Amino acid sequence: MVDLRHLSYLIALAEEGTVTAAAERLGIQQPPLTRQLRALEDRVGVPLIHRLPRGVELTEAGKLLVEEGRVLTARLEQALQAARRTARGEQGRIAVGFTSSAGFHPLVPNVIRAFRDKWPGVALALEEWGTVDLVEAIRHERLDIAFVRMPGTTAAGLVLEDVLDEPMLIAVPAGHRLARDIPEVGIPLAALADETFIMYRRSAGPGLHDAVIAACVAAGFSPRVGQETPRTVSTLSLVAAGLGISVVPASMRRMDAGNVLYISIASPGLYAPIQLASRRGEPSRAVRNFREIVRRMAQSAAAGAA
Repeated sequence: MVDLRHLSYLIALAEEGTVTAAAERLGIQQPPLTRQLRALEDRVGVPLIHRLPRGVELTEAGKLLVEEGRVLTARLEQALQAARRTARGEQGRIAVGFTSSAGFHPLVPNVIRAFRDKWPGVALALEEWGTVDLVEAIRHERLDIAFVRMPGTTAAGLVLEDVLDEPMLIAVPAGHRLARDIPEVGIPLAALADETFIMYRRSAGPGLHDAVIAACVAAGFSPRVGQETPRTVSTLSLVAAGLGISVVPASMRRMDAGNVLYISIASPGLYAPIQLASRRGEPSRAVRNFREIVRRMAQSAAAGAA
């Protein structure tokens, strides 16, 4: 087996022209270099060097081996550089997920943009699913990290990190009675006792669903659910159609659903946390870099809101 060390000896000889000069360049003595070159010829099985009265010259086979050796050496250096960049999180690929409602919060696209600007060599694959599906995808390594909404329980081996708490709003169709003369402090949840609710399906996001139900029960009533949808964005379409009201994260008002008005909830308010889900002990430097950007930008957003 010929290794790259032996090829480097032959390349140095070809470029320096003499064994003495090649030995000086390589930082070894001339006799050991001569022995290594002869060992290389033995391993290849053909003469690589013509030994002349003064100096040496490469045979045709030696010249070809030098050319191919340079290619192999360059490829190895490229591979080593790529490995180092990957270890630093400067190269590679990560798969990032987000719920439809989290995707409307400005933090999420801002984080993605900042990450791409800082680490353009890392390919980002983006997926939009429900919270339960996102958690399962991370657990089965189809995703690396995801913005989720209150998954309820955390699968073994995963970690949840709080990012921010987003207030929730009441979404009503335009012209609804609740949209008349809204107090500056908003309206209490108890005012929704006689309304038909359009809810985000519990199987897709149990935490957020249960939080709304629990808040209504604490306000003195059990909500009457008329429709359930697989995505929070779908609830707004049904609200716009006049099929009921909904309680949604505040960032959802960025969606132009048409014919929908948003009303603040009077204290005590209701909040929809955005959390970052990832595998515990995640070894990928790129994923850790992504997490660090989320932390920094969330802190900046919190400081700006204070």
